[in-house]
Amino acid sequence: MGRGRVQLKRIENKINRQVTFSKRRTGLLKKAHEISVLCDAQVALIVFSNKGKLFEYATDSCMENILERYERYSYAERQLVEPDLESQGNWTFEHARLKVKVELLQRNLRHYLGEDLDSLSIKEIQSLEQQLDNSLKQIRSRKNQLMHQSISELQRKEKAMQEQNNLLSKKIKEKEKNVAEAQEVHNWEQQQQQQNHGHNLLGQAPLPCLNMGGTQQNDQFLQVRRNQLDLTLEPSLYSCHLGCFAS
Repeated sequence: MGRGRVQLKRIENKINRQVTFSKRRTGLLKKAHEISVLCDAQVALIVFSNKGKLFEYATDSCMENILERYERYSYAERQLVEPDLESQGNWTFEHARLKVKVELLQRNLRHYLGEDLDSLSIKEIQSLEQQLDNSLKQIRSRKNQLMHQSISELQRKEKAMQEQNNLLSKKIKEKEKNVAEAQEVHNWEQQQQQQNHGHNLLGQAPLPCLNMGGTQQNDQFLQVRRNQLDLTLEPSLYSCHLGCFAS
């Protein structure tokens, strides 16, 4: 005897309703996974319990991509059916669409922060872990890139400062060399001036002595000459006097 057909109506017993929900939910998620694998289809399943708890399944955990694809498809279909329709219903649908998208983003954010993980399956948790690992790798790669750029910039600045320092040192050495050469020229000019002044003093100082010596010698020469003249004159005088006496 086969089972009778189950009548589809709300289960009044709370416990039985909860047990049935758990079983049917598990079976529904299993069927969604099976059709996704067997038929290579993209499946998105969203279930809310009577308490508002979320249960979902998405192919490769890409719920956002599937919903965005559904929204684009639905929007394109509506545009074909009602190309000129701009009513309040469109704005209502757009608001609902954005609201769902915001809720999904908030839920993903909580998952990335390690919150509300009870509703996730082992496959979803593994997918979330892989996404976090990929994000961490990208963050570390970007950090290393920035550090290398910073180090390269610091090395470039260090090289520029070293070149500037070498240029300043070269200018200082040239300045010191010019000052030393100017000092040497000044010292040499002073020495030349002192030597010229000494030669002038040596050339002018003996002149009075020479004049005085020459005057004394002249006087002596004149005295000797005078004596000689006296000696030569005396015999003539004597002869002159004798001649007078003789006459």
